[in-house]
Amino acid sequence: MVDVVIVGGGPNGLMLACELALAGIRPTVLERLTAPTTEQRANGLVGQVVEVLHRRGLYERLTRATIAPEPAERFVFGAFPLDLSGLENNDLYTLMVPQRDLQKMLTGRAKELGVTIVHGSEVTGLHQDEKSVTLELKDQPATAASFVVGADGGRSTVRKLAGIEFPGITTDDTVSRSGQVSIPASMVDANGGLVVPGYGTVPPFQHTRTERGLIVWAIMNGQPALTTMEWGQPAEGAASLAELRASVHRVLGADVPMGPPAGDGPHLMRRLAGGNTRLAERYRDGRVLLLGDAAHVHSAIGGPGLNLGLQDAVNLGWKLAAQVRGQAREGLLDTYESERRPVAERVTMHTQAQAALIRPGAEVTALRTLVGEWLPLVREQVAGLLAGSDVRYDMGPATGALVGRSAPDFAGLTEVTRTARPVLIAPDDTIKSGRVETVVNPAAPVAMLLRPDGYVAWQDGTGSNLEAAIDHWL
Repeated sequence: MVDVVIVGGGPNGLMLACELALAGIRPTVLERLTAPTTEQRANGLVGQVVEVLHRRGLYERLTRATIAPEPAERFVFGAFPLDLSGLENNDLYTLMVPQRDLQKMLTGRAKELGVTIVHGSEVTGLHQDEKSVTLELKDQPATAASFVVGADGGRSTVRKLAGIEFPGITTDDTVSRSGQVSIPASMVDANGGLVVPGYGTVPPFQHTRTERGLIVWAIMNGQPALTTMEWGQPAEGAASLAELRASVHRVLGADVPMGPPAGDGPHLMRRLAGGNTRLAERYRDGRVLLLGDAAHVHSAIGGPGLNLGLQDAVNLGWKLAAQVRGQAREGLLDTYESERRPVAERVTMHTQAQAALIRPGAEVTALRTLVGEWLPLVREQVAGLLAGSDVRYDMGPATGALVGRSAPDFAGLTEVTRTARPVLIAPDDTIKSGRVETVVNPAAPVAMLLRPDGYVAWQDGTGSNLEAAIDHWL
């Protein structure tokens, strides 16, 4: 029997596998697909997750960069341009990288750490008792584990077999079309905008709303791409370039000449009808836990999915490892849900709000006029909302401005967080503990006890209650 089986070999499951391995637990990952998918999915990362990857040394693997990531100076909210330049506090990072590249990197890292990844393993049954979980597999022997984590997507088999409800809403009237294309070079201006005769300029990397729909234009990794969203425009058969061209014409009221993409594939050409906003009624059932899309699905507007799911993994990893080792205090594993489910609630809330703001109609246009007047006044709050940094975990009786928040960035912090261990950061050597690694860093604003996920569990200038905080969390 293994300690942990993770069902689902996507980015969230692989990130959890890496976190467990750093904590000394070697999980087994079961993936239904026989080989890594080449399908185009997410195109980038948005929010605190970029900094999380940097602190684990994974940002450098993805980008080959030698400098730390910088917060974005601009983004979008509900098809409004969002200027973030000059903000004193900005945790909104962006990283344009295809999901398949992220998955490839995490696969390599997991294997380096001794994680077993088994492709072609489809779960068909689940049974648990007080000591273990047994998974039945299609055409393979059953496997048993102390804990099972379902990271198998929005249609999660693990969630269904565990009997966890997935309440929410389904919308049937939206159709999104996306494709990589070729565009005449003369239609792209010096700023990367798409100049459309009869309409005007569609700015790059923005959501542009018209009274007929939404359009997104961008050139990513040298490949032009267009996405539209419409209401009441269903289609049948395979998605096609002609269909995308017609959709762009309807949204803009003008034609955009486009051809098939250049170069070797695979190339993106996709149609998605309808959408779901759903949140699992609970994240845990005995020895079964849910992670990522298995626990929450929502609109992709603003790209919050991987920010949410990967941070779920970083939160769960050290707690589950402590539980497996028998070192967790009673209730520690339950804080995975109590901390992360409210974050998912906020993501589903703001993606629903943004979806309402992009719909066609005069009443929506009136609402947008009002919101557009307010938005410049609350830039910092909106940046925190989109980054996922505006949620404060409840750390109990501990007090302090930083407690319950991700540690602020300061010199040398990333060097001590790569191993996913708890650490005490102190500005001098007057505060220390023999129970956790202590790092003296004069750049630290105050003495801080960091949990393995980088959140501040305690802060103080005198050292009082430090040992109690270590007892409680570690």
